[in-house]
Formats: sequence, structure tokens, C-alpha cells
Amino acid sequence: MTLLIGALTIGLILSLLALGIFISFRIFEFPDITADGSITLGAAVAAVLLVNGVHPVLATAAACVAGSVAGTLTGVIHTRFKINPLLSGILVMTALYSINLHVMGRSNVPLLEANTLATLAEGATAGLMGSPADLRLWGWDVALRDAAMLLLSASAAALVGVVMYLFFRTNIGTAMQAAGDNPQMIRALGVHVENMVVLGLAVSNGLVALSGALLAQYQGFSDVQMGIGMIVWGLASIIIGEALVGVRQLGLIIAGAVMGSVLFRLLVAIALRAGLNPNDLKLVTAVFVFAALVLPGVIRHFSRTWGGASAPRAETR
Repeated sequence: MTLLIGALTIGLILSLLALGIFISFRIFEFPDITADGSITLGAAVAAVLLVNGVHPVLATAAACVAGSVAGTLTGVIHTRFKINPLLSGILVMTALYSINLHVMGRSNVPLLEANTLATLAEGATAGLMGSPADLRLWGWDVALRDAAMLLLSASAAALVGVVMYLFFRTNIGTAMQAAGDNPQMIRALGVHVENMVVLGLAVSNGLVALSGALLAQYQGFSDVQMGIGMIVWGLASIIIGEALVGVRQLGLIIAGAVMGSVLFRLLVAIALRAGLNPNDLKLVTAVFVFAALVLPGVIRHFSRTWGGASAPRAETR
């Protein structure tokens, strides 16, 4: 049960990462590698502020703002200096590695003694229950802290999903979607496409940094290496989510990204429980994403081939 609760919690926390990457990759088709650096930036900023006694809510908000600044920088490099989108993200991601080290002052910042959102959630849950004792669900003992973080991460994912859905139904949100779909048309209507791209990347990396801040507070530490490969994780979550919902409606796609992140984390947890070497985790993740990207096209190809071969020929007279 502890493994299941932990997998669900991390999956929900990283669903914020998936939603951020959804904005850059699916709305703007912008290969924003900044996410690998901004998730660590969010964790680093939150960890340092928490260690120095800042309230967890303020520390988490500051981490989100820091990620937005990183995304804005990537957007400005691309739009103002006409640098290739992929290279823009790589430049900022590379710079963020050193920035994250300077922010933390070292490669790892523990949060075991700090007051975090995890401790606040645990205290609130204990207050509601009237007892600090652990929970017992379906015959399994569940630590109160784990149950509290699961509720907190689920609430955060639901809140961000709803706000994101409502935002993309506003005029600015609609303009952002149109700028990604057809920049020539929306430019003709008087919308500044470059500003929409910068805003989109700021929102995207703000969500990614928020995910990093929550992840650091759940795990109890921030590490400079924690962002490696996270862009692949987000892509995998989006691909799985799109396969689950099977439609292009915005609300369902957002819900699918959250479900995809949770399902992907559960698959990883099952694989680790079955004996997968943790050193192979990133390799297996990359292979899975490659297969998810390639298999739909292969299936369509063979469906057309087999369908054409099995179709009866028209009679000729």
C-alpha cells in the first residue's frame, strides 16, 4: 500500500510537469528543453527558502515565479534574437544548471528539519481526524504524512487542471491556442504572436517549477540532478493520456495528461517492484516513449496494408 500511495502521489505531482510540457509541445509545438532545468530550479528555490524559514506557501509560489522567469528567458531568446526553439531551450537549460548550484550553494539541500507543505498537510489532516495516528485503509497501515501528501497533490492537480481549462477559454488563452495552430492567421487579426509564445513558455515553465517545488517537499530534499530526463517523462504522460481519452477536446486532454502521469508512475513502480534495475529506469522510459511515438504509425500502416489486401475486388464485365 505504501508503494501504491507513493506512486500515486509522485504521479500527481509530476502531472503538473506534464501539463506544463503540454502547453509548449502541443499548443505551440515548441521543443522546450528548459523543463529539465526549470523543475530543478523550482525545487532549489523552494528548498533554500524553506531552510531559511520562509512559509511553505510563499516558498512554493516563489519557485513557480522563478520557473516562469526561466521560460520567459527562453521565449525572449527565441522570439527577439531569432534563435532556433530547440537551441533556445538548450541554452537556458545549460545555464540553469550553474544557476541552480548557486541558488542551493551545494548539490543537495535536505529538508528534513524544515517546515514544508508536507508537514502542513500532515498537521491539517491530523487536526481533521482528531488524532495524529496513522490511517488504516482496507487492512493496510498508511502513514498519515503519505495520506496527507496524496490529498494535497490530488488537490493541486485538480486545481491546476481546472484553472488551466478556464484560462484557455478566455480571450488570451484562445489567442495562445490560435497562435500555435495558425500564427499567420492570428497575426493578421492583430495578435502579437511572439508575445503569445513568450507568455505560453512562462506559464509552461511556471507549472514545471511548481511540480519541482512540490516534489522536493514530498521527497524531503532538492538535488541538482533531479531534472535529468524529466522532459521525456512529461512527453510519455501526454502520449499515454491522449491514448486514454482518444479525443482532442481540451478538457479531456488536460484530464488525460494527469491520468497519463499517474498511470506511467504506476507502471514504473510495478517495474521496480518486479526487479527492474533503477539504473535502467531512464533507458526504459526513453524506449517506452519511442515505442509510443512509433507504434501508432506502424499500426495504421499495417491496417491499411492488410485492409487493402483483404478487400474484395470489384467485378469487371
